[in-house]
Amino acid sequence: MQEKYDPQGIEARWQEAWARDRVFEVTEEAGKREKKFYALTMFPYPSGDRLHMGHMRTYTITDAIARWKRMKGHHVIHPMGWDAFGLPAENAAIKRGIHPAKWTWENVEYIRDKQMKRMGFSYDWTREIATCSPEYYRWNQWFFLKLYENGLAYRKEAAVNWCPSCATVLANEQVEDGQCWRCEAVVEKRNLLQWFFKITDYAEELLEGLDDMPDWPDKVRAIQRNWIGKSTGAELSFKVQKTTLGPTPAAERSEGAGGLGDPQQIRVFTTRPDTTCGVSYVVLAPEHPLVAKLTAPDRKEEVDAFVARMKATTEIERTSTEVEKEGVPIGAFALNPFTGEEVPIWTANYVIYEYGTGAVMGVPAHDERDYVFARKYNLPIRVVIDPPAGKSAPRDNAYVEPGVMVNSGRFDGLDSEEAIVAMTRHAQSNGSGKFRITYRLRDWLISRQRYWGTPIPMVHCEKCGTVPLPEDHLPLILPENVQFTGQGKSGLLSVPEWVNTGCPACGGPAQRETDTMDGFMCSSWYPMRYTDPHNEKAPFDLNRAAYWLPVDIYVGGVEHAIMHLLYFRFFNRFCFKQGWVPTPEPNLRLFTQGTVRYNGMRMSKSKGNAVSPNDLADEFGV
Repeated sequence: MQEKYDPQGIEARWQEAWARDRVFEVTEEAGKREKKFYALTMFPYPSGDRLHMGHMRTYTITDAIARWKRMKGHHVIHPMGWDAFGLPAENAAIKRGIHPAKWTWENVEYIRDKQMKRMGFSYDWTREIATCSPEYYRWNQWFFLKLYENGLAYRKEAAVNWCPSCATVLANEQVEDGQCWRCEAVVEKRNLLQWFFKITDYAEELLEGLDDMPDWPDKVRAIQRNWIGKSTGAELSFKVQKTTLGPTPAAERSEGAGGLGDPQQIRVFTTRPDTTCGVSYVVLAPEHPLVAKLTAPDRKEEVDAFVARMKATTEIERTSTEVEKEGVPIGAFALNPFTGEEVPIWTANYVIYEYGTGAVMGVPAHDERDYVFARKYNLPIRVVIDPPAGKSAPRDNAYVEPGVMVNSGRFDGLDSEEAIVAMTRHAQSNGSGKFRITYRLRDWLISRQRYWGTPIPMVHCEKCGTVPLPEDHLPLILPENVQFTGQGKSGLLSVPEWVNTGCPACGGPAQRETDTMDGFMCSSWYPMRYTDPHNEKAPFDLNRAAYWLPVDIYVGGVEHAIMHLLYFRFFNRFCFKQGWVPTPEPNLRLFTQGTVRYNGMRMSKSKGNAVSPNDLADEFGV
């Protein structure tokens, strides 16, 4: 008997035995479906920084659960793979002069062979996937085409979030306090033609589904509920009274929320239509197209200067409670739909074009923000709601609670809740308004102006417009001979022989789409692929998916609550409606593991406090 424990020899011997005997490999055995258990950890990005003890703690949690379930007689699937597309690989290519594929695969091999296998995790390595392989991303392209066929993928010009450091666009969920989620650079706004997924079509069911997920943390559900941001209220139309309005293109006249709509009206959304008789001004976002169309000639210079200054500031700066509210009148007026009173139209920093309709009604007596603005610019403050009996209104601020209607004509004496319904019905009857539900959630912006991602399977033809690739043309493979500039243009543009192609519809000359897909596309369906990772004819076999899905325990960070986990749910619900997966939600239980801290900070290579698991394994064993 050895006097000293030899972890290197003992652990290596047992790991070889597990591999030889295929202990952790599983198949769909008849009679074991009732005891199946799908254990999954959010798969890692194969970074050049490799894995540290914070990562290992996460994988250990899931591994312990998987082993425990096996010992209790469960039929356990416990796979692992690589979230391998992404901006860091392309930045590494620019910095080090190596191809992203070479950099990525070298990292995969090290992390898998030198770290994960060394730790002895009970993964079924026969199910390994890597999202940067054509065998995987061809199905990203296939799903894109299916979303397109179902009206859920579309392209439009939009004001988008632009990170000047990463030189690419960001989805709304990737902007944190006005900064890039990855590099913390201040985010700018740019108008670009972009591809979107219509996640807003699923807003209500994503919201309702949160009530049927008791084994998801309350914090994650609250974050998603707030991000979806359902508001119930009314949309009201204020007719433009005095205007320098020019002719409006038909395309603009027909736009929906946030667009121009009827050029003679300004549409506002409000959760408090009961306060409408107290409106003393209307505000347009500086980006709203009506600002330029309605501004009086003698106001143009000041308004243009204000709009230019606002466009140079971030959204977080404009909406922060610590930033002073400011604006300018544009010299036009609108009519209150209830009182017929003429009120001035302003543009101000606190209204954001992408929210609601890009216009708000100013009710200083009953909205704190409007009150501050009205006091600053000496605008009228009209009380139209009194507090209920026994309560008093503040003397130097807005009264924002429900109460009893006053100074509101036929609606006087009603309580606020009654007035909300009665006034909206009245507006609906005369065509000046309607009941409406809005959501804070915006469609998922998936375009990225980078090379290292899934090519979007669309071509642009002068004759036919935008045309999808036929499925038998997939995968559309990334070219290897690219040049990387990091200047905000896709490296695909440097390969004209790839960009220039034939139109699938007419055979004429066409150009491929050169944006690639957001990396979160890859992680939105990967648990499905694990059920059938080598299928060359479909993303997965429906019977195998029905056997293993949904995931029983999913382990990962709470920081993914409004990106990966929201897209994950959207994608699964789309697949459920197509009959491809057995449940509307992708997993039963979510465990957010927290973080490992060292020297008072979250463990991270960038903070210089990461501890290598290899060093500890060398000294103490696994």
